[in-house]
Amino acid sequence: MSTQAKVAAVQAAPCFLDLDAGVDKAIGLIEEAAKNGAKLIAFSETWLPGYPNHIWLGPVAWQMQFVGRYFDNSIVAGSEQEMRLSKACRDNNIQLSMGCSERDGGSLYIAQWHFDETGEVVNRRRKLKPTHVERTVYGEGDGSDLTVVDTSIGRVGQLACWEHLQPLSKYAMYAQNEQIHVAAWPNLHLYKDMAYALGAEVNNGASMIYAVEGSCFVLAPCSLVTKEMQDMLCEGNKDMEAMLPVGGGHTRIFAPDGSEMGEHIPHDQEGIMYADIDLHMIGYAKNAADPAGHYAKRDSTRLMINRKKQSAVVNFDDAAGWEEVVEQRGAVAEAAE
Repeated sequence: MSTQAKVAAVQAAPCFLDLDAGVDKAIGLIEEAAKNGAKLIAFSETWLPGYPNHIWLGPVAWQMQFVGRYFDNSIVAGSEQEMRLSKACRDNNIQLSMGCSERDGGSLYIAQWHFDETGEVVNRRRKLKPTHVERTVYGEGDGSDLTVVDTSIGRVGQLACWEHLQPLSKYAMYAQNEQIHVAAWPNLHLYKDMAYALGAEVNNGASMIYAVEGSCFVLAPCSLVTKEMQDMLCEGNKDMEAMLPVGGGHTRIFAPDGSEMGEHIPHDQEGIMYADIDLHMIGYAKNAADPAGHYAKRDSTRLMINRKKQSAVVNFDDAAGWEEVVEQRGAVAEAAE
């Protein structure tokens, strides 16, 4: 494994509600990043088929006009669209972290799919808890995919948006010796000047702190809102336009000491941010503070993780079903103690 690599974070508007066009655009960006020497390219939260900003703008009855199209254009594991992304990685010898709305049966999930340079999906994770009104669109993930994977450029992990405000989820990642982290964000202009916590200052601050706490490199790709997207969603309503202004792309890349890497892209312009990383920097950061290693106080605080894949159905007619029930009861009892 090389200790040095070029990485890329995408700042681009999605092809909202058009999955195939979004895959086309993604492949173009993958090819561009690879030509510029990148070995990993990261996209923002639910870039395919775009973040559902409509859920923050109007009444539920009004939002229903987008439900069917959003569902139909959410990507399915093993689909032709996934195969095209896989081929793009293989053809261009590049890893891909794609933020997507994943459709599984009748439900949607905020997902991050990690393709390696051979095109294999090495991690397919789901956001553990959708944030606020996102819960009207997406289901919950579980601890089975709260993982860091070994790759040719280092150990790579992923979280989405306000998962970076969840101390236990972050700690679970730090404890796996994460070296490169993809922090996927939507656009950061929603409710601009109305809700400070949703803005770029707080959310990029969360990515920066993640880099320092985890002693890792953080790619924080961020989408943006175009005038065309604003017109589609706001339909000329000035109050809605004030809640969803054009722009909001605040992509960043952070080093393990929290310093910024790469050149900023204006918040209302598309582009790819690049950075040359060297994993040797991590050793210096962890020497000062390794929160899941020498800087941990194991006799005082510890984290419990449930790695079992959760299902709404457990079959009691086989031994495995009963074993799962016994394991869960044991975990509950241990936690109570």
